[in-house]
Amino acid sequence: MDRSAKIYVAGHRGLVGSAIVRRLRSQGYDNLLLRTSDELDLRNQAATTDFLRAEQPAYVVVAAARVGGILANSTRPAEFIYDNLIMEANLIHGSYQAGVNKLLFLGSSCIYPKLAPQPLREEYLLTGPLEATNEWYAIAKIAGIKLCQAYNTQYGTDYISVMPTNLYGPGDNFDLTSSHVLPALIRKFDEAKRVGAEEVVVWGTGTPRREFLHVDDLADACVFLMERYSGSEIVNIGTGEDLPISDLAEMVRDVVGYKGPIVYDTTKPDGTPVKRLDVSRLKQLGWQAQIQLRAGLESTYRWYITNEKK
Repeated sequence: MDRSAKIYVAGHRGLVGSAIVRRLRSQGYDNLLLRTSDELDLRNQAATTDFLRAEQPAYVVVAAARVGGILANSTRPAEFIYDNLIMEANLIHGSYQAGVNKLLFLGSSCIYPKLAPQPLREEYLLTGPLEATNEWYAIAKIAGIKLCQAYNTQYGTDYISVMPTNLYGPGDNFDLTSSHVLPALIRKFDEAKRVGAEEVVVWGTGTPRREFLHVDDLADACVFLMERYSGSEIVNIGTGEDLPISDLAEMVRDVVGYKGPIVYDTTKPDGTPVKRLDVSRLKQLGWQAQIQLRAGLESTYRWYITNEKK
């Protein structure tokens, strides 16, 4: 990418978008185009199209999305499918109309079938039923992938799609009603430590296995791929390593410094039994994750107690 060219990062204040902005700036990309949702509602097609045509960015990163954990997906399905479908469609089609050179679309590992073989390879997409607890979000993300592939096929565009695993890091959502498992655990253990709670309750059995990637590693991979990869084949981004939720909970408890027991509420859903990405395609391209989970948890907790609790 040309370091002087204009780059529009949609969703720049979210967990992923803010990390990508940090990474771009650290690598000398200073001509960044940023708009808040108050300044530009990406659900408004006319406003999105007019913005892209007026600003003429050379590159677009689609990090804008409505995201959340099992509870949020289960209770707000219409929001999750509609908002994500309309935002990505407006951005992808608007980028084509504005003559954007290259676009990166951020998908999710939840696009893969619930019972697909592990680790999850890119070619497993659309080979089986989705996990019911996040199918609304997954369907929207699959549509975004297919939009990029369709535009590449019909119009010769250079739109790439990446599938990150479970993310965490500074700027995460720590709201217990809408967050993912890792930030929720950080908040639960921190609050239990502060009030002297006798125990911490964790949803599910603790047996599902998950993979976690620090968002700064994701951002580095995204910039790497924008600079070096073109193609319609999706690319997984992760560590290639997983662990049981019970081990994660114990690690978070240790990082936070809470001393009480962990109780598992088995009446609550577990979600997909195992979710670990095959990252061999990304490694073949020359990239792999650098931030170890324990170190990433420690830095994320430091950010939380400094920023989130103000």
